[in-house]
Amino acid sequence: MIDVALAEPGFGERRLRLETLIRLRWLAVVGQTVAVLITATMLDAAFPVGLCFAVVALSAWLNIVLKMRFSSIHRLENRWGALLLAYDILQLAALLYLTGGLENPFAFLMLAPVLVSATILPPKRTLPLGLFALALATALVFWHEPLPWNPDEPLRLPFLYIAGIWVALVLGTAFIAFYAWRVSVEARQLVDALTAAELVLSREQSLSALDGLAAATAHELGTPLATITLVAREMERDLPAGSPLIEDVTLMRTQAERCREILRKLASLGSESDREFARLRISHLLEEVVEPHRNFGVAISIKVKGDSEREPIGQRSPGVLYGLGNIVENAVDFASSTVDIVVEWDLTSCAVTITDDGPGFAADVIDRLGDPFVTTRGSGVAQPDRNIESGGLGLGFFIAKTLLERSGANVEFSNRPLGAHGAVIRIAWPLSAVAAWRTPAMRAE
Repeated sequence: MIDVALAEPGFGERRLRLETLIRLRWLAVVGQTVAVLITATMLDAAFPVGLCFAVVALSAWLNIVLKMRFSSIHRLENRWGALLLAYDILQLAALLYLTGGLENPFAFLMLAPVLVSATILPPKRTLPLGLFALALATALVFWHEPLPWNPDEPLRLPFLYIAGIWVALVLGTAFIAFYAWRVSVEARQLVDALTAAELVLSREQSLSALDGLAAATAHELGTPLATITLVAREMERDLPAGSPLIEDVTLMRTQAERCREILRKLASLGSESDREFARLRISHLLEEVVEPHRNFGVAISIKVKGDSEREPIGQRSPGVLYGLGNIVENAVDFASSTVDIVVEWDLTSCAVTITDDGPGFAADVIDRLGDPFVTTRGSGVAQPDRNIESGGLGLGFFIAKTLLERSGANVEFSNRPLGAHGAVIRIAWPLSAVAAWRTPAMRAE
């Protein structure tokens, strides 16, 4: 059996993008505003117009606050995504309370937030949202303002009809949520299967190349090493006792035998990985990441903060190595003289902070960092001493951020405080994520 470990953003959870919720809420605000205006003006219906606009304005203000507070690429934790969707349900329920409750034909829109949740959030978040929507729908059956209608001919719908609408909402919520969840799960499984296939093929190609190289090396060097060993043994046997050459001949024979043993181990690498070699401390991993970038005229320092006896130990994951390496490379490219790397951990998390003394992130870029093809940083002035232009945060940086998030990390971008210049990138993992880092290798059972 083959077990391929595929970590998703948020370490096992898919996060809802805040920008998606904001756009959907703007669409709801526009639609609600138009509906209230048409009902109040063209239909000349009597209902609390001012309160309705106040409820709609509350959603608009919430969108403005969220837009000012978070970047356009911010992804919500599941609980915060569920809370924002719960607010959307509550806001719509307030509008329905002011405009006739379940007698209002727009009551079916209470299904929309539950549908969004079922598409992206796990069932343990969607189920409470569905129950919350049904609880509010039940309350609207008994408590609501009259349906906006001609005051001279009031509309009285029978209770049995209202009960039918309630039953339809219950069944619709359950069916649509389950259907959307199943479709979403199947789509994710297909994507994960394709990713797993790519990882397996990539590993198999690497192992095949390694197997071929090991076999060729063993074949080419096996015969001369055997000859050297044989000649050394004969010389060792023929030399007279007490000869000063005996020690040298014995050393030559043992070293030749050692080379043959190394070749045997090399030939076995394609079938069995050295797992102990793949495990390393987080500080050692950073040293491995930083080493290729030390000879570019920039001083790189690594500071460790934390109890050395509790230092996290993970796997040498190619995704983590590439992601950290790409960020360090960008920091070196844009730094004036120094790059500081601080690694710290506690009982629950581990974080790496990379700070440079370069121009920092431009104001029009920092909110879009992590999106593909974002290639502007700093003032746009080239750095001729290293022939690096003030860009470089394009697809490679997007891939690095994605790989780090797939390992369970949360990646944050900022500039140094006023009075200093330079960029700050903080990558933080839960300790459980560090322990679960995997190489794209397979475990045979």
